[in-house]
Amino acid sequence: MNTALSILRRHPSIAIGGMIVLVVVGAALLAPWLSSYDPAAQNLIARLRPPGTPEHLLGTDRYGRDVLSRVLYGARVSLVVGPASVLIAVSLGLSLGLTAGYFGGRTDMLIGRIFDVMLAFPSILLALAIVAALGPSMGNMILAIGLSMTPTFGRVIRSAVIAVRARDYIASARALGAGHLFTIVTHVLPNILSSVLVVATVAIASAILVEATMSFLGLGVPPPTATWGSMVADGKGMFLNAPWIVISAGLPITITVLGFSLLGDGIRDWLDPRSK
Repeated sequence: MNTALSILRRHPSIAIGGMIVLVVVGAALLAPWLSSYDPAAQNLIARLRPPGTPEHLLGTDRYGRDVLSRVLYGARVSLVVGPASVLIAVSLGLSLGLTAGYFGGRTDMLIGRIFDVMLAFPSILLALAIVAALGPSMGNMILAIGLSMTPTFGRVIRSAVIAVRARDYIASARALGAGHLFTIVTHVLPNILSSVLVVATVAIASAILVEATMSFLGLGVPPPTATWGSMVADGKGMFLNAPWIVISAGLPITITVLGFSLLGDGIRDWLDPRSK
C-alpha cells in the first residue's frame, strides 16, 4: 500500500489519468441507474429541450432522445472498441514484431516491408477503407482499427526485441542449448512487456478518437446505437440553436482521451529506469 502511494506521489499523471478512466468506466457501467431513459427512445414532444431540467439534465436532441442517457451508453461503445482494437493490434504486432526482431535477416525484411506498406496509409484512412469494404458494425470497426494500428506496435516491439537480443544473457541462453521458443518466452518477452504496456495504454486513446471519427462519418456502429461520434454528427447542423448536443458528446471524448493519455505517460515515466 505504501509503495503504491509512493508511486502515485512521484507520478501524479498515473493518479489523475487513472481516476479519469475509472470515472468514465464507472459511468458506463452504471448507465442504467444514472439515467432511466432508453438512449434510443424518441419523444418528439420533448425535442430540443435545453439542459438543466429535472427530467433531462443534459437536454434532448432533435428526436427528443435524452442526451445524458446517450452520453452514458455511448461511453460503453468507446470503452469496448478502444481496448478491443488495441488488443488485436498488440496480438498481431507482438507476433510479427517478435519474429522480425528476433530472427532478423530476410524475415525481418519481409515483415518490415509489410509494415511499410501499411504505414504508407494514415491509420484513420486505412481503418475507413476496411470498414467501407466490410460494412459498418462494431466488430468490423474493432477489426479495422486493430489492423490499422498493428504496424505501429510491430515497429515498437521489433526495436525493443533487437535491443534485448543483443544482450549477453540471450547469447548465453542460446549457447547452453535453449531453443528459440524458450528463449523468446523466458528472456525476450518479459523484457519488452513494459514497452508494450505503455504503447497500448496510449493507443487506447487514439483508438477512441478513431472510433469517434468513424462514427461521425457514419461508418461506425449503425444507429440507433448511441455513440459519441454520431452524437456530434447529429448535433453539428444545429450547433447555434442547440449547442448542448455537440458539447455533451465532445467533452467526454476529450476527457476520456486525456485520461488514457495521462495514464500512459505516467506509466512510461514510472517504468523508465532514469526516473528511479
